[in-house]
Amino acid sequence: MGVRISKALEISTFLSWSLALIPLLTCSRPGRGSEARVERRTSSPPKTQNQMLTESGPQTPDDAQVKAVLDKMAAAGITRPTTVADVRKAYLFYPKLSGTPEHVFHIEDRQIPGPLGNITVRVYTPTPTSGLPILVFFHGGGFVAGNLDTHDNPLRSVTNLCECIVVSVDYRLAPENKYPAAPEDAYSATKWVAEHAGDIGWDPRRIAVGGDGAGGNLAAVVTLMARERGTPSLIFQILIYPMLDASTMRPSWFTESDAPTVTRESKHKLLSTYLPTAANLGDSFISPIRAQNFKNLPPALLMTYGGHDPMRIEGEEYIRRLKEDGVVAKVSLYPQAFHGFFLMAGELDAGKKCIDEVATTLRNAFNSMPTGSSMKSVPRSTPRN
Repeated sequence: MGVRISKALEISTFLSWSLALIPLLTCSRPGRGSEARVERRTSSPPKTQNQMLTESGPQTPDDAQVKAVLDKMAAAGITRPTTVADVRKAYLFYPKLSGTPEHVFHIEDRQIPGPLGNITVRVYTPTPTSGLPILVFFHGGGFVAGNLDTHDNPLRSVTNLCECIVVSVDYRLAPENKYPAAPEDAYSATKWVAEHAGDIGWDPRRIAVGGDGAGGNLAAVVTLMARERGTPSLIFQILIYPMLDASTMRPSWFTESDAPTVTRESKHKLLSTYLPTAANLGDSFISPIRAQNFKNLPPALLMTYGGHDPMRIEGEEYIRRLKEDGVVAKVSLYPQAFHGFFLMAGELDAGKKCIDEVATTLRNAFNSMPTGSSMKSVPRSTPRN
């Protein structure tokens, strides 16, 4: 049953893309139409980043960094992971690329109530100051991998640079827990933060959500859930190379078939692991881009890695739709990077810049909002390094 539904959605998406391309392929004006026409006449598809680096060697310092990381990943046997075991192995390796852990004033793991049992969250507190704003963060990992430790280093940096509380959510993973376990955990954690922030000493008026990869999907889904369910109020969403559509029929899934970490094959396999048999892939809590409208959602920053991102087109389309419905939204492009670079700040300048941009963007968003009041002071306990 699941296969039939998936194929139907794929065919529908393919037909819609084919019809959309007709005017582009026949257009005589310069710009996108003529570019599409040239691509149609080219005998071979555009080369991916991995192919270009392999054939010609590094051209810039960024290229050299990317090639060095790809070589390390190849030596570890974690390029193009497709199975659950492969992806989990890769996410155990990524922290080795994240650099030296920063000291944070206080880090604490907590148990909070979830839909089915407790959810573990890791709370990063940069200073003893009360009334700090909050980022609720959902880690990536294709819905089957990742945990509080895989994303520990970059979140230490974000909390220090932004001077905000970061709550990292250890949501349930597939295949042990299929959809909707992950988004319901993500929503429950965000709602808990909003309901208890004032009592803990945080600012309940300034809460953002964010995530990378599958976590970016969950962040976008949580904003839709919050709008539909009427709570909590969110002021921003950080979407780092997110998966926004279950379909893989957009052109970039074919032109970037040689991507080093995420491929069309891996997406199919991971989604079949994440979703139950009868899942509706057009459900906006699975594919946020398929929401009926995007009105009254929080402002968004979406980070992509240029022409080497198979999910780039859906990301740009998502931001366009947000803007069309009156939401302030922006795409930030990292040309010399690949999926996972948020976790690789120890090796890639792009990873450092990404963390800096996340922190700066959030700080600006938080500072644009009035602060809360009458909040308890932050407990002063022994720092966890």
